[in-house]
Amino acid sequence: MIKRKTTTLLTALVLLAINTQAQKDKIYHKGWIDFNKNGKMDVFEDPSKPIDSRVKDLLSQMNLDEKTCQTATLYGYGRVLKDEMPTAEWKTQIWKDGIANIDEELNSLPYNKKAVTQYSFPFSKHANAINTVQKWFVEETRLGIPVDFTNEGIHGLCHDRATPFPAPINIGTTWNKNLVFSAGSTVGREAKALGYTNVYAPILDVARDQRWGRVVECYAEDPFLIAELGKQMTLGIQSQGVAATLKHYAVYSVPKGGRDGQARTDPHVAPRELHQMFLYPFKRVIQEAKPMGIMSSYNDWDGEPVSSSAYFLTELLRKQYGFMGYVVSDSEAVEFIASKHHVADDYKSGVKKAIDAGLNVRTHFTMPENFILPLRELVKEGKVAIKTLDERVADVLRVKFELGLFDSPYVNDPAASDKKVHTVADEALAVQLNRESMVLLKNDKNLLPLDVKQYKNILVTGPLATEVNYTTSRYGPSNNQIVSILDGIKAYASKSANVTYSKGCDVIDATWPESEIITTPLTAEEQAHINEAVAAAAKSDIVIAVVGETDNQVGESKSRTSLNLPGRQLLLLQALYATGKPIVMVMVNGRPLTINWENRYLPAILQAGFPGPSAGTVVAETLFGDNNPGGKLTMTYPKSVGQIELNFPFKPGSQAGQSKSDDPNGTGKTRVLGALYPFGYGLSYTTFEFTNLKLSAQEIQPKNDIQIAVDVKNTGSRKGDQVVQLYLKDMVSSVTVYESVLRGFERVSLAPGETKTVKFTLKPSDLQLLDKNMKWTVEPGKFQVMIGNSSEDIKLKKEFTVSK
Repeated sequence: MIKRKTTTLLTALVLLAINTQAQKDKIYHKGWIDFNKNGKMDVFEDPSKPIDSRVKDLLSQMNLDEKTCQTATLYGYGRVLKDEMPTAEWKTQIWKDGIANIDEELNSLPYNKKAVTQYSFPFSKHANAINTVQKWFVEETRLGIPVDFTNEGIHGLCHDRATPFPAPINIGTTWNKNLVFSAGSTVGREAKALGYTNVYAPILDVARDQRWGRVVECYAEDPFLIAELGKQMTLGIQSQGVAATLKHYAVYSVPKGGRDGQARTDPHVAPRELHQMFLYPFKRVIQEAKPMGIMSSYNDWDGEPVSSSAYFLTELLRKQYGFMGYVVSDSEAVEFIASKHHVADDYKSGVKKAIDAGLNVRTHFTMPENFILPLRELVKEGKVAIKTLDERVADVLRVKFELGLFDSPYVNDPAASDKKVHTVADEALAVQLNRESMVLLKNDKNLLPLDVKQYKNILVTGPLATEVNYTTSRYGPSNNQIVSILDGIKAYASKSANVTYSKGCDVIDATWPESEIITTPLTAEEQAHINEAVAAAAKSDIVIAVVGETDNQVGESKSRTSLNLPGRQLLLLQALYATGKPIVMVMVNGRPLTINWENRYLPAILQAGFPGPSAGTVVAETLFGDNNPGGKLTMTYPKSVGQIELNFPFKPGSQAGQSKSDDPNGTGKTRVLGALYPFGYGLSYTTFEFTNLKLSAQEIQPKNDIQIAVDVKNTGSRKGDQVVQLYLKDMVSSVTVYESVLRGFERVSLAPGETKTVKFTLKPSDLQLLDKNMKWTVEPGKFQVMIGNSSEDIKLKKEFTVSK
């Protein structure tokens, strides 16, 4: 009897489960989904209806709880979310009414052990897992509003074993727009295949202070170069049907003194500089690439926190720039309105300020109800207008409709994801990005490239020879196979030469960073390590010294007070130099370093930067000549931190000397002048020549374009790449403008003796300035076009006139 009752109960439960699933399956129809489960096709469920109509219809059906849930991020598994897969408890959580987005869901980052998950790999398993989570929101919430799955992707998608690109600073040194578009397309395709629908990239911060920790995550110090590369990255990502979210808006990258961490505030930026320098990349990329997302930063400008500024989030972003997507806050930006900036009495007041200003979605590493519940209270109290809330939610819904989440919320073919992520072609692209990011800084007597047959004994030394953590720097892929520089050199040269290794020293010493201001004697152990390297050098024909920084010295919240090589590395180089053996310095660095002694005395210096996991292979190819370095610097290298700010572009006289020839009141030499390496600088194993600069007109109207052409020839004996750089100088203006500005560049590959004609078009926007009334205008007068190898090495000049 008991057995029969148990069997009957089990049968009933099975039938109930089958019936429940059958009811859920009924929402899926041919060509549409019954998200609100009312048995009919509502306007918002009809793919044939205009998006604005669908947004309006869905919004009209949402209650306050559902609306407010579309204003917050739920951080994924291992951060805030505790469950890998949906559980029965989710029905009691705040996201039972939906959520705007889930960030970094099931992506398995090695530096966060709590986030390691079985669902990140194989890629098809992750796609299925995301579908399972998405299905819960579609089927288990009242209105079934799909989730926007967000993820980082500034140098490859931030996911287990995705295609790894070099750090953004290296992406910048390629100066290759086509390659950057391809990288963006790869990130977008992999995101789509894995179930992510929104990529937090690119970073458009203008890195003006070399001490700042996040320089490694930026493309450049120049706004035009950033805009051009950022545009291509955005177009590439969104070409795959996923959103790109630009960051960090705005004026984020110049905190006072270059200091990082919580002190990332108080940028000393004048109003005209704000628009011409720091907002320029955002304005252009928004208008030319139509990104669906913006991340608001947690700094202030002129006393107003950006994330609670109607001027930044509404007036500029939406009314002037035409942004149509949604704004997500950087982590803790809303909290900082009260806790750091003290412009609100408490957190709840900060929530009101943010929503009123134009913020759509709050992000922080805490539960989403920390934002949602105060917002609900504010609406009920009449302190936040329901009209305002509706506008903010509508922006989020619009992006979800544009992404197709209300027509196809799931990864369509999860099994195919294994063939769409980190393919052989993707890896080849990543390697090519690394190759093109190499920058040759010095090459006396053409020491490089090395002929492997001429050197029987090669010493590889330096603390970066075996270090690899920089290849997976933050906000990118992980768990990929890495080739260290030592291993790369061994793989390339070991058949012809004896390659030995002696570390020489650690990256830093025991008292670093204090040792940057108070030096300490070498310990016996440190001296012994240097002595070992010197002894090995004496037995070698050539020394390859791999020095610089790791991910522990540069990155978020890792600003510096000195830009010298950290630790005992310079002492190691000096000891090696004293042996009289030729020294090739390979520099692994995420920011410009003040390598003055190194530049004066060492015959060859190759900047590797922060390349991706193929670092060792690519560095070896470059040292031995299979890869001819063609990268150009995107940041000025100062000789001392005492020169900062020293960068490009700059105002007339702002980086001049102080002798009587520079200043009528000058008194002579009291400081070091000039850059160690200027913006746009980079050598090659071959030589190039510019000729035949032509302008389509000598005089144009203010609203006209002008075409420019120039021939570039490879005059050397090796195939190589040259970056043709076009600079523009406004000869006379109503307000002080920059000495010159970058207004065009093109990377071209040339065989020995080959000539190519490179063409540029200058548009009125390239000639604009902000006049005395802060109005964008093209003023009449003379402009000078300059073509060169760098911002300082100008080879050709011609003038044209804008008529009145």
